[in-house]
Amino acid sequence: MQNRILVVEDDYSISELICMNLTVAGYEAVPVYEGDGVEKILEESRAFDLALLDVMLPGKDGFELMDVMKIHNVPVIYLTAKSDVGSKIKGLKSGAEDYIVKPFEVLELLVRVEKVLERTGKQRDIISVGEVEINLSEHQVLKNGVQVSLKPLEYDLLVLLAKNKNVAFTRDQLLNQVWGSDYLGETRTIDVHIGQIRKKLDLSDVIKTIPKIGYRLED
Repeated sequence: MQNRILVVEDDYSISELICMNLTVAGYEAVPVYEGDGVEKILEESRAFDLALLDVMLPGKDGFELMDVMKIHNVPVIYLTAKSDVGSKIKGLKSGAEDYIVKPFEVLELLVRVEKVLERTGKQRDIISVGEVEINLSEHQVLKNGVQVSLKPLEYDLLVLLAKNKNVAFTRDQLLNQVWGSDYLGETRTIDVHIGQIRKKLDLSDVIKTIPKIGYRLED
């Protein structure tokens, strides 16, 4: 089952961009364009795992909506153009999990969404990629129900790609996310690990090579 994310943003173009990228990455994104409609959708709809909440909205603003989010146990990431320190402090002290200032990089948004879902215990435990099933809580990978042994870095690399389906990563981004920013080795190690993942799980048609860039998992 997909994580459901409520996107409360009054700018239609920004909302569409956010929802499109969340959907491509494997989330279910539900847009709302004004503050007064949020409480109704929370009461009438299936539970949400996270809300991306603009501050400046028609009707109730993002800060006013925090109490409603707490009642429904929905973690919040503020996503706003209000970059002043006072607004950031107010948002975080009110209970938000994170505060992202526009404009933002899509990859940064997706990583922060993932981290908040993990930290709040909302992250879904199972990720499916065709016939492959990744059990995050058990740290296991199954292919057609049979467990496949991956080395720790192979597993971490697969999980990163699977959590961000259809997102293109450069080799440097993959190294930074999986090996860490202090890793001094060559980017060729990414190619070796990708090759092993493809071979062990028969994912050559799923993990695509992006020429001169890196890799993308398509599903």
